Amino acid sequence: MGLELEYGDRQTPLSDEEKDGLLIKIITTHGELDEHEQLNIEKAIEWTIKTKFKKDQILSQEFIKTLHKKMLGDVWARAGKFRKSEKNIGVQWITIGVELQTLIDDAKYWIVHDSYSPEETALRFKHRLVKIHCFPNGNGRHSRIMADIIMESIFKSEPFSWNHSNMVRPDQTRRNYIDAIREGDRGNIQPLIDFAKN
Repeated sequence: MGLELEYGDRQTPLSDEEKDGLLIKIITTHGELDEHEQLNIEKAIEWTIKTKFKKDQILSQEFIKTLHKKMLGDVWARAGKFRKSEKNIGVQWITIGVELQTLIDDAKYWIVHDSYSPEETALRFKHRLVKIHCFPNGNGRHSRIMADIIMESIFKSEPFSWNHSNMVRPDQTRRNYIDAIREGDRGNIQPLIDFAKN
């Protein structure tokens, strides 16, 4: 029996080839997968808390890949590697590196020139990062952790509360989060700021 996944709103379906990268073969349901991923993500968060990062280290493609590998490397063989397939959201896979470098360069500019408040800078980065959709899966969770790292390590501020949810379950909190992301897609980042701080 293979891995059977059901997808909610704005969740990215995995190709059969990507499903083959599952390292824990006893996982067969989305619930089991979420549980194993969450355990791996908690280890990654512990790593981020224990490690002192420099701004230039964080705002790099290498760090972005390393964080994803730390988050999902115990569960997925392709953790930390850019996707090589088209998805229901995200840029064309072949342009990921270029789009990501543009975002990194923009973020460095925002920080140097105080273009936005710390919260808005972190959440603009998060929003664009998830829109690029660098990886086969885990992009939402990855982008939220990146926003928290930016807040803590670059701005020396508290991380976001994210409505005290990991947004994995398809409940009202996740729907509010998706609505805030969609507002960001339309150029209005304020609902995402409000959501992240609540």
